Amino acid sequence: MLSRQKVLVVLMAFAFALTVVAQEKPTVKKGAAPYTTASSGKEMYQAYCASCHGPQGKGDGPAAPALKVPPADLTQIASKNGGKFPQSHVYEIIRGEANLPAHGNADMPIWGPVFRSISGGHQAEVQLRINNLTQYVESLQKK
Repeated sequence: MLSRQKVLVVLMAFAFALTVVAQEKPTVKKGAAPYTTASSGKEMYQAYCASCHGPQGKGDGPAAPALKVPPADLTQIASKNGGKFPQSHVYEIIRGEANLPAHGNADMPIWGPVFRSISGGHQAEVQLRINNLTQYVESLQKK
């Protein structure tokens, strides 16, 4: 049977190890975007956005702690815009036409070129992807 001192030393070592592990900053693993169907905004959101913005769009995805700029709470877009969802502006952000610091830096990809690549350059499919993803983000708005 272990003595009290040995048990205490083992518990202290375990607590120290947990502290060291907890202090490691998470990193974002970069890779190719998976293919998703263009017809499902929800599927695209889960594949491309949820890792940072979270499953419900609150900015609390598993990759969020690793980012330099915290992801936006997408559920607040309409409330920050006088209660109206700015559909064309969100479309432009996703496409990469709006000038936002969080989009297009090392943390946040501009999705327009990614969608062009996934869609084999078919512009109609790119537009469908961006439109359906925009509509899904609109569905996340707090009522």
